[in-house]
Amino acid sequence: MKTFRNADILLPANADMEKWAVVACDQYTSEPEYWNKTAEITEGVPSAFNFILPEIYLEENDVSGRISEIQQKMKDALSTGIFREYKNAMIYLERTQDDGKVRAGLVGCIDLEDYDYRKGSVSPVRATEATVIERIPPRIAVRRGAELELPHIMILIDDETKTVIEPIAGKTSGYEKVYDFTLMQKGGSVKGWLVPEDEQERILGALDGLADIDNFNSRYSLNESSPLVFAMGDGNHSLATAKEFYEELKKNNPGKDMSGHPARYALVELVNLHSPALEFEAIHRIVTEADTDDISAKMKDALGLTEDAESCEQKFDYVIKGVRKTVGITKPSSKLTVGSLQQFLDSYIKEKGAKIDYIHGTEVIEKLSENNGSIGFILPDMAKSELFPTVICDGALPRKTFSMGHAWDKRYYIECRKITE
Repeated sequence: MKTFRNADILLPANADMEKWAVVACDQYTSEPEYWNKTAEITEGVPSAFNFILPEIYLEENDVSGRISEIQQKMKDALSTGIFREYKNAMIYLERTQDDGKVRAGLVGCIDLEDYDYRKGSVSPVRATEATVIERIPPRIAVRRGAELELPHIMILIDDETKTVIEPIAGKTSGYEKVYDFTLMQKGGSVKGWLVPEDEQERILGALDGLADIDNFNSRYSLNESSPLVFAMGDGNHSLATAKEFYEELKKNNPGKDMSGHPARYALVELVNLHSPALEFEAIHRIVTEADTDDISAKMKDALGLTEDAESCEQKFDYVIKGVRKTVGITKPSSKLTVGSLQQFLDSYIKEKGAKIDYIHGTEVIEKLSENNGSIGFILPDMAKSELFPTVICDGALPRKTFSMGHAWDKRYYIECRKITE
């Protein structure tokens, strides 16, 4: 059985696609006005918005009612026949982002038997960042009674020679186009084509090439026995939820053959790490309610900080009261600067009870660090080439290690798939 394979994909047969597709549920978590506008745009029409629970609502009092409503709307959609099903399908898509860059992707299924999100996993599909277990239960509550899944999961392959996805681009004139539309609220636009059976076979063969152990070890100068082929890009907690729900099904149905159960698989988009549209940006840290003298002293000792940062492979800036200093780490505990720093911060916060938040943008860090008891940490961007080797050697990276683009560039829900028998 292949780790990545085709799927029975559902698309709306007669919907306004600009109102159908909505951005991933874990975006705009501090901007209710975005989701209010989405609700306004999609009111009274078929929309994927009816089938998702934006994370901004997870703490609301009526969350259980929202979940029940989502599950009922899925049943209604299936019973009224709004979908057209494409059997054994893969969809090649080209997403033109708001900045004009084009990201190519491939929609199909991942076998959850080949996925393990725990740190230290040697499965073909691995998490790239630490999974926060507490974020899974509310997502399982949605999936437990859901008949459909909609993917915002993006999985990366390290295909520098562009053997898997990129060859499709020159062949689409002969393929059936299944969508072509503008995405709401700065999302850019997207086009999708069905991938013919012979091209699917070529794709699977190319993925086998990436998984070949000799090829794998040669690429990374390693001597591993279990290749990492698929690394999480976005939607880590959604894939972890699918995995936990599938494991729950197996546990609740002892002796049942689950090999063909739809919930064994999860619909995802594959993207090449080397896509020019993918840009990794650092996520910075702010620690508050701390004794800044104490944390500075302990950090200097734990990480062996030096002001001779240029002599160090790992370096970062920290900011207190608007004063910014660059320091180097002489006692690293990870292959990445963020890993070494995060291990210290986790330990310190556990002991001292300070608070930590994760911030995009250095200006915000500098402003917040002016407050009493606050210290900001400005981290270097992570090179894309570091991702696979670091996950192989260190396991899942610290939470919030990197971000892939702006919120409006994230995956929009377009395709659906049944997950019940």
